[in-house]
Amino acid sequence: MSLILAIDQGTSSSRGIVFDMADGRIAGVGQRTFDMVFPQDGWVEQDPETLWRTTLEASRKAIDAADAEARDIAAIGITNQRETTLVWDRRSGECVHNAIVWQDRRTAERCRQMAADGLADSVSAKTGLVLDPYFSATKLAWLLDQMPGLRRRAAAGELCFGTVDSFLLWRLTGGRAHLTDATNASRTQLFDINRQRWDHELLDYFDIPVALLPAVCDSAHAFGVADAEWFGAAIPITGMAGDQQAALIGQGCFAEGTCKSTYGTGCFVMTNTGAEPRPSGNGLLTTLAYRLQGQATYALEGSIFVAGVAVKWLRDQLGLIDDAAETERLARSVNGDAQGVVFVPAFTGLGAPHWSPNARGTLTGLTSDTQAAHIVTAALQSVGFQTAELLDAMAADGAAVTRLGVDGGMVANDWLCQFLADVLDRPVHRPKTIETTALGAATLAAAGPGGELGDVHQAWGEGRTFSPDLPHAERTALLEDWRRAVRQTLAGA
Repeated sequence: MSLILAIDQGTSSSRGIVFDMADGRIAGVGQRTFDMVFPQDGWVEQDPETLWRTTLEASRKAIDAADAEARDIAAIGITNQRETTLVWDRRSGECVHNAIVWQDRRTAERCRQMAADGLADSVSAKTGLVLDPYFSATKLAWLLDQMPGLRRRAAAGELCFGTVDSFLLWRLTGGRAHLTDATNASRTQLFDINRQRWDHELLDYFDIPVALLPAVCDSAHAFGVADAEWFGAAIPITGMAGDQQAALIGQGCFAEGTCKSTYGTGCFVMTNTGAEPRPSGNGLLTTLAYRLQGQATYALEGSIFVAGVAVKWLRDQLGLIDDAAETERLARSVNGDAQGVVFVPAFTGLGAPHWSPNARGTLTGLTSDTQAAHIVTAALQSVGFQTAELLDAMAADGAAVTRLGVDGGMVANDWLCQFLADVLDRPVHRPKTIETTALGAATLAAAGPGGELGDVHQAWGEGRTFSPDLPHAERTALLEDWRRAVRQTLAGA
C-alpha cells in the first residue's frame, strides 16, 4: 500500500497526483484548470463550487491514470493555495460568498488603518507577518462587516471559516472535520506562531468569533477520512500543508539554511531557519515551515505575487504567445537580451520586500525596435530579478541560502533556470520531478500521525544543476536597470 494521493489545489488549477512512495515515482496525474472572477480593480475571487468540483475531477482522474482504485490508495495529503478565505454554513456546507483569493487587494485601506492603530509591530511579533491585504484576517473581517447577519451567525456557531485546505477537508469528510494545520494557520494573521494558538487579542480587534475558526493540528495528523462516495472507498487524510511549505518538504529542505523557490502563479522563496522563529528586518515573512509531533520548524519567506501569471497575461491579454512553452524559444531568439525593456509585473501590487499593495505593473524601455520577443524575455527576467531581491533580503536577515532548489511549472524552461543561476550568481538545482509541492503533501501523508518525514531526498533526486555563467558587470547592470524600474513603479503607487 505505497500509493498516496496528493491533492494540490492551486490558484489556477486543481490537480491530483498519485505517488508511489516506494520510489517517489508519479503513477498518475489529473488536472483541471479554471478561471478566476475579477469583480472590481484589485478584487480577485473564485467560485467555491468550482474549487470543489475540479478537485474531485482531478483526483479521480489521477487514480484512474495510475491504473488504481480507491482501495489501493493508502492515504491522502492535501496542499493548497494559502490565505484564500472561505466561509460556509456548518449545516449545509454551502459557502456564503465567493472565495476571496490571496491576490485580492480590497482590504488595503483596512491594513492602512491597522498601521494607524499602531498594530504593525505587535502583528509582526505574534504572527511573523506584515500588514498587507495578502493575508486572511482582513478578508474574513471584510466578509463579516459587509454581509448582514454574518457576524451573529458566526458567533452562534452556525458558520465555519477556513482556508482552502479546511474547506476541502470539510467537504471530503462530510462535515465531520473542521481542522487546519499549523502552516496554513500561520498565514491567516490570526495565529501566534510563538505560542502555537489563535491569538485572542487579534480576534478581538477584528471582532472575529472564535467559534468560526478551525482547530489547528500538526502537518502530519489524522485529519479525517474521505467518504467512500467521492472515490469509491474511504481513504484516510493524514497530511496537510500550505503549498509553499509542502514544496519545502518536497525539496528535502530539512536543514537550516536550505532553500527552495517555487515558480507557479506567483513565486515564493522559503528558507528553513530551524526550531526558533527568526524576525525579519528586510520585508520578509517569518512563518511555519511545518509542525510535527508538536514541534514547530520555522522559515523565512519572500512572496512574489506575479510569476507564471505574467506568462498567462502575455498569452491571454497581449496575444504575444499561444502557449507558455513558446517563451523559451522567443528568449533564445534574441539571445536573452531584452534590449533595455524592463517589466515590473505589479498587477496586484508588489509583495516582498516592498509590500506596496497599490503598485501597478510597468513596462519601461520601449522603443520602435522593441519586438514581442523582447517583452517576453523581460517578463521571464522579472522572475529572476524579484528572486534576487528576496535572496539579498534573506542574507541581510542572517539566513544566507546554502542551497537553492527550484520547482513549479515555470522551471521546465531551461533558459529561465540558466538566467536564474546567472542573475542570482549561484547554482540552481532542479529536481527530477518538479511536482515537489504535491510530493511534499504526499510525504506528510505517508509519514502520518506521529511519523517522521524520512529520507525524502531519494524521491526528490538531484535532477539538473544550472551554474552561473554571466560576467559580473553584465549582472550588475541588469540588476540596476531593474531597481530603477521598481523605483518608478513605487513612485507611481
